[in-house]
Amino acid sequence: MNTPGIDVPDARGRVGLDQAGRDLTGNPSVIVRDVELTSAGWHVLRRTTYDYRRRDGSWSTEQRETYDRGDGATVLLYDPDRGTVLLTRQFRYPVYVNGHPDGMFLETAAGLLDGDDPVAAIRREAEEELGVTIGELTPVFAVWTSPGSVTERVHCFAAPYSAESRTSAGGGLADDGEDIEPVELPFADALAMIGTGRIADAKTIMLLQWAALTLDMDRLRSLDVTGR
Repeated sequence: MNTPGIDVPDARGRVGLDQAGRDLTGNPSVIVRDVELTSAGWHVLRRTTYDYRRRDGSWSTEQRETYDRGDGATVLLYDPDRGTVLLTRQFRYPVYVNGHPDGMFLETAAGLLDGDDPVAAIRREAEEELGVTIGELTPVFAVWTSPGSVTERVHCFAAPYSAESRTSAGGGLADDGEDIEPVELPFADALAMIGTGRIADAKTIMLLQWAALTLDMDRLRSLDVTGR
């Protein structure tokens, strides 16, 4: 029997999607027994059965579902002279259906790697979403934000921007269903929005907190958007 995504290419040309994890050898207390492909739409859902050796030495058989959407990258854009950060606002259905008031989410520019390395990917996303051509780029950290079920690792960066680096209007790719609004905020306002819940995106919160701890934010906190 030919199954799309396993024996024959699926709609995205992929095969062997049931092989992920079968060759893992890094943890001798985990032995993968079976990988079942349960869904292969744009992203991939798998059910994996494995034997796990517990701390007391006994073995148990476990099953876990993993959602594989590939790895991603994100960037906090900040203007060190004007004390601002540049974020995106866009509709996110998953947060809307899970309690967000309107689904209009404030967050850092981000996207999947889609075969690029993280640096190339985030330069692409910053230009598409915010119209910013990034120069200097600082790697900050790479994190798993939902390790219980989602395989995605997000590569997080920070980069300065200025009026000169905003080379287009941004807005995202309409052909991909994107309708993205660039939002410029004073850094102090963005930090305050974490406490009020107006910024509730994990990667954005982590990068803003990193900026508060790492960059020269004493000066940035004292500035408004006019630089006074």
